[in-house]
Amino acid sequence: MVGTEYSILIMKRLYIIFIALVVVMAAAVSCKAQKAQKAHIIGFYNLENLFDTYHDEGKNDYEYLPDGANKWTEAKYDRKLHNMATVIRAMRDENKVSHTVLGVSEVENRHVLEDLVSQKEIADANFQIVHYDGPDRRGVDCALLYRPDQFKLIESKSIPFTFDDTDIKFEMNRDEQRNFRTRDVLMVRGTIDGEMFAFFVAHLPSRLGNKGEDLRSRGAEIIQRNAQSLMDEYPGIKIVVMGDMNDDPTDASMTRYLRGKEKISEVGQYDFFSPFISMLKAGYGSLAYQGGWNIFDIIMVNKSLAAAPKGTFQIQPIVKKKYYGRIFHQPFMTEKEGKYKGQPLRTMSNGVFKDGFSDHYPTFILISK
Repeated sequence: MVGTEYSILIMKRLYIIFIALVVVMAAAVSCKAQKAQKAHIIGFYNLENLFDTYHDEGKNDYEYLPDGANKWTEAKYDRKLHNMATVIRAMRDENKVSHTVLGVSEVENRHVLEDLVSQKEIADANFQIVHYDGPDRRGVDCALLYRPDQFKLIESKSIPFTFDDTDIKFEMNRDEQRNFRTRDVLMVRGTIDGEMFAFFVAHLPSRLGNKGEDLRSRGAEIIQRNAQSLMDEYPGIKIVVMGDMNDDPTDASMTRYLRGKEKISEVGQYDFFSPFISMLKAGYGSLAYQGGWNIFDIIMVNKSLAAAPKGTFQIQPIVKKKYYGRIFHQPFMTEKEGKYKGQPLRTMSNGVFKDGFSDHYPTFILISK
C-alpha cells in the first residue's frame, strides 16, 4: 500500500510539473506572437448613425426607433451591425491583420459598440472599447476600439467643446454658445510594444447650411492644444489625430489650427503630417458632398511618428509606395446605379433602407519599425 501511495504521489507531482510546463510554453508562444507583429493598422470609420432601437433619455434619437421616420427595427439594426463588421473584416483581409486601433464616430452608446465587436466577422480580434456619453443632442459620440494584445491602455478622457481662451471670432452670440452642444473629442493614451502613443478621435461640427467653419476651427484648436500639452509632458510621445473633421485636409481648420503639413520635411515640433492633403490633390475622396469628392475622414501624425528615430514606429507609405494614407473602398460598399452611382452605399437614403454601410469610406494608416 505504501508503494502504491508513493507512486500516486509521484504521478501527481509529474502531472503538476507537466501542466506548469504547458502554461509556460503557451505564454512564451503568445509573447513571441505578440512581439512578432511589427506592423500595425490604425484607422478611422464614421459608422453613419449606428443607433439601437431604444430611446436614450435626453437624446434626439426618435428617427431611429421602430415607430420613427426610419422604421428602425431590430432586423435593420442587426443588418447594420453585420454590414459594419463586414467592412472592418474586409480591411483585415486586405492587411492580413486586424486593426490595432480603430477610431469610430456616429455611435449612439456603448451598447451598440458591444454588439458590433461581438459580430462573428470580427469577434476574434477581441476589440476592447473606450467610450464616453457626450452632450451631442442627437446622442452620437466618438469611440475607440483597440486590441488589448497590441495596445496597452493607460488613460483616456473626454474633452469638451468650449468657447473659452481663443481668438476665433464666432458667428454665435453668447446665449447661442451656451446652448450649443456637439461631440466631445476622445483622447486615449497607452503603449504599443513599449512606445507611448496618444490617439485623438473627433467628429467636428457639421457643414449644414455651409456654416460652422469657425466651430470646426475651434474644434481643431482644442485638439492641437491638448496634443501639444501631451508632447510637452511626454517628450517623444507619438500622437495620431483622426476623425470626421467635416473639412478637407486643405481647409484652414486642418492647416492653420491643427497645423497639418503636406510633407514630412515641413513638420515642426508641434505640427502634424497630414497624408491626405496630397491624396485630395490627386483626386482621392472618402465621401461625396454636394456633387464633389472630399476627404473629411482625416488621419494625421505628429513629428515623433512621421520622422521617427530608426528602430521605432514610423508611418509608412501604403498606396503606390507614395501615399501614406489609405481610403478603403470595395465594389460591395459602393452604389451600383442611379443618381448616386459610384458613391458610398449608405444605410438609409431619403427614408429608404438601402441595406448599405456608411456614407463615408474608412481610412487608415500603417506604422511599423
